[in-house]
Amino acid sequence: MKPELAVRRLVHAMGYRYRLHYPKLPGKPDLVFPARRKIIDVRGCFWHQHRGCTDAHIPGSNVVYWRAKLEGNKQRDRRNRTKWRRQGWSALTVWECEISDPREVSKRIRRFLG
Repeated sequence: MKPELAVRRLVHAMGYRYRLHYPKLPGKPDLVFPARRKIIDVRGCFWHQHRGCTDAHIPGSNVVYWRAKLEGNKQRDRRNRTKWRRQGWSALTVWECEISDPREVSKRIRRFLG
């Protein structure tokens, strides 16, 4: 199951309602809770290079391309997060590898959305 879809189902089952890919914010974040000014950003460990995760590796072929591509993703993530913060939004990042423990992710989300 795709990580974002798993988080969407979990959040919906918890009773929260959200907007998807909100076009009014930089980067069109995954799940947006406008009334709370909160964002849940679901990231794939490979594509966003989750530090310390076994899935966050650089492929052995075409290393120059992949290093630039994946570093660009990380830089864009940082820029978007800074813009959100400056606009008064709070963001929670949920990594793909964390979804294997839905109870823990649910706790984090509940604390975040309060």
